[in-house]
Amino acid sequence: MTWESEAETWIAFARLEGDAYWHYRDHFFELVPEPGARTIEIGSGEGRVARDLKERGHSVVGIDSAPTLLAAAQALDPAGDYVLTDAADLPFEDESFDLAIAYNSLMDIDDMAGAVQEAWRVLEPGSRFCICVTHPVEDAGRFEHDEPGAAFHIDVYRGRRRFDDSVERDGVTMHFVGWCYPLEGYTRPLEDAGFLIEAIREPAVDRSDLLPHGERRLRIPNFLLLRAVKPA
Repeated sequence: MTWESEAETWIAFARLEGDAYWHYRDHFFELVPEPGARTIEIGSGEGRVARDLKERGHSVVGIDSAPTLLAAAQALDPAGDYVLTDAADLPFEDESFDLAIAYNSLMDIDDMAGAVQEAWRVLEPGSRFCICVTHPVEDAGRFEHDEPGAAFHIDVYRGRRRFDDSVERDGVTMHFVGWCYPLEGYTRPLEDAGFLIEAIREPAVDRSDLLPHGERRLRIPNFLLLRAVKPA
């Protein structure tokens, strides 16, 4: 229950103006289709993506395994539909959604392949699955030092590896625990489930607010965006 134990900290962290979400979300929403009948967000957390989807006209069901995060999402969206459940065991009928979203959640799900299979099951044929994850290159190494222009050294790229690190911003320290994957670690489960990948994006975002680290985001991708389709 890592996310439940860090829930209060994540709520504060996610709502900081300097969080990366506010810089990358427009790139992500460029991949998201127009609203259909019903959208599922897998790993909805404190609800910021669900709220943005609703503002864009989507009818959203958010699912998460952390009760405190769901309560926070519901508090800011009292009419919203939020369900406590396991992403690898969704309590929904087959083909009951026409869009699935997983924004920075797949790398935190222990049974990631099972979650992808469940997304396939609950999507109608012809529907899309839009994904954001930490970029595999970002997780594969470290910069040589903190100054602009520092070399980036890759340590381990292949295989599934545990991620366990803390990040401090504006006096809030968030402890992240999840998984690192190579590119194939994400594309293979999509392929095995039956999805076809139709878009891959590696947005470059000027993060001058992160000086001296901001220029790195123009050289090393922070996030990987994918859009996959369940063939009709």
